[in-house]
Amino acid sequence: MNIIEALSRDLNITNKQVESAISLIDEGNTLAFIARYRKELTGSLSDEVLRELNKKYVYYKSINERAKTILDSMEAQGVLTDELKDLINKCEKLTDLEDIYRPYKPKKKTRASIAKEKGLEPVAKLILEQKNIDNFDKYLESFINPEKKVNSKEEVIQGAKDIIAEIISDDSKTRNYIKGYINKTGFITSKENKKDEKDTFINYYDYEELIKKIPNHRILALNRGENLKCLKVGLKFENEVILNNLIKKYIFKNLYYEIFEDAIKDSLTRLIYPSIENEIRNDLFERAEDASILVFEKNLKQLLMVPALKNKIILGFDPGFRTGCKIAIINKNGDLILVDVLYLTSNSQKEVDVSLVKLKDYITKYNVDYIALGNGTASRESEFLISKLIKENNLKCKISIVNESGASIYSASKLGQEEFPNLTVEKRSAISLARRLQDPLAEMVKIDPKNIGVGQYQHDLDQNKLEFCLNAVVEECVNGVGVDINTASASLLQYVSGISKTLAKNIIEYRVKNGRFNSREELKEVKQMGPKAFEQCAGFLRIYGGTRPLDMTAVHPESYEIALNILNIAGFKESDILKEDTQEKISLLNDNGFFNKKIPNITPTQIDIIQELIKPGHDVRDDVETLELDNNVKDIKDLKVGMILTGVVHSITDFGAFVDINVHQDGLVHISEVSNKFVKDLTEVLSINQIVKVKVISVDVDKKRIGLSIKQALEN
Repeated sequence: MNIIEALSRDLNITNKQVESAISLIDEGNTLAFIARYRKELTGSLSDEVLRELNKKYVYYKSINERAKTILDSMEAQGVLTDELKDLINKCEKLTDLEDIYRPYKPKKKTRASIAKEKGLEPVAKLILEQKNIDNFDKYLESFINPEKKVNSKEEVIQGAKDIIAEIISDDSKTRNYIKGYINKTGFITSKENKKDEKDTFINYYDYEELIKKIPNHRILALNRGENLKCLKVGLKFENEVILNNLIKKYIFKNLYYEIFEDAIKDSLTRLIYPSIENEIRNDLFERAEDASILVFEKNLKQLLMVPALKNKIILGFDPGFRTGCKIAIINKNGDLILVDVLYLTSNSQKEVDVSLVKLKDYITKYNVDYIALGNGTASRESEFLISKLIKENNLKCKISIVNESGASIYSASKLGQEEFPNLTVEKRSAISLARRLQDPLAEMVKIDPKNIGVGQYQHDLDQNKLEFCLNAVVEECVNGVGVDINTASASLLQYVSGISKTLAKNIIEYRVKNGRFNSREELKEVKQMGPKAFEQCAGFLRIYGGTRPLDMTAVHPESYEIALNILNIAGFKESDILKEDTQEKISLLNDNGFFNKKIPNITPTQIDIIQELIKPGHDVRDDVETLELDNNVKDIKDLKVGMILTGVVHSITDFGAFVDINVHQDGLVHISEVSNKFVKDLTEVLSINQIVKVKVISVDVDKKRIGLSIKQALEN
């Protein structure tokens, strides 16, 4: 297949853009580097488009490699024709490729191959071609051969049927018709197989839905139920329609009708239907898997791009009953100041009172700005007491509920142990919660993206595929924000374009031994920082307070001369970019079209540089608007149908969004309750951590299920 043309069509971009992107990828450039610093070559392709291009490029290359193997095999067999070669070279799906190859693929022993070994192929050919013969019975008798274990005319006929059944099964056009018909008119069904104590799959105990209409989340739910042996899942379709159409296709005379009909029925039930059903189920799963991973990607990106709480002192609060509440205070740079255990949820009122006094003293002494309260066990009880403490003592700090997903995994990890070897797992968790609120991106990269809790059915998906896609999102976010090389952890650095785990450790070791980096040029002194690695990473690493102001911007060192020329045109020098009035003047000049007039055929790179000079060191996360959640209800028992509340979107699926309304149990806004207009993709109208008004439309306290509506809240 022509990969360039296929990618151009799929992504709706030009062949030239595809060729340039592929060339850059093959040269070892990262997608982040290509997106940011090679816009002139790619026509400014975005990170998202480049990610999709790269995924499809890998897939299409695998198709071409498989096609070559198939062509070589068929040529060696002497069965390759120009027509088959053309069909194979045009294939854009592995399944289509395998369908064409099926009749020629070397097979293990089958009923048909055994019949052929017995010399019964001429009989099958006679029946297939509907050739008349004067004495058919005598013809059949001529194939009886006890030495070949053919002892009767019935065995001759059965062998011929087996051969015909396999020929029909191997016909790609027949298979395509059947698969298309079932996909268009068939149903996917499920029945209860084993009682599920929690009734997780109760909606699927007697269920059927058109294959073409089943949504992705139900496909994944059925698969999970089947894997857990709770459900029996299958397909239902009009077998008679398919059978009659195949009879019309293959039987054009009444000769040997019953024999031929039996062979067709056998081909369908024994060979075609089982494999076609597997293909359809696999296709459905791949579709659902791709959609689920896409939701993961979008949710993860929104979560990682939550603005950092810069220059704030945070108290991480990991609530608990039996072992107490672990707290940790971090300074404005994320460094640990204090760890302790408080007993706010103790049965002893004396312990509670002592703990509240200590908490108040800590908040006052260290000027705590925010309390990052974990949303796990004892969270509701802790929040009630902390809120009361803040109000009664007129404290200025605020409470922010932090999702604990993945925090315990980090705390028990090798990395957590290396960072805080003398602390218990629980205390490390409190530190992680505080840092997660202070700088979500810097802290989240320490956790496997799959464990952050931003999607559903993650364990049912291809783990390698999921990991590849989510890591790409983390890389995009890290490089999009930029990294302060003098404060970044090895976990954060390894996601920077061009920096491996080993190189990240080498950077940390260099920093420990030699002190802070004062320029990007100094990076070249790091062990294993070769020219290619420096080219890929330099623009994404920031150095604040160094020898060159441009080092704190996203301007790549290779473009410093261009940046200096732009400054010169505007009447400034490099040191001036640190001054606010210079930034304002450059912004005003840009708004008035000054640079467009002074720089003929201004390039995307020059446009980016001008934006960097206007806001040197700007954090793109600061552009995201954030609001605080403040509802009076604190428990699911407080909810009443009809209430209008403020909620924050915690996660998004293809069937709805889960919204935190401060009762420690997320409510579900079904996709049908988001808007009065048709919504196909929720991520286009909602985002993680978005504040929304919701109306409570159902409450089930026992099952802890809350139904919410955004569109009904807007109508009130």
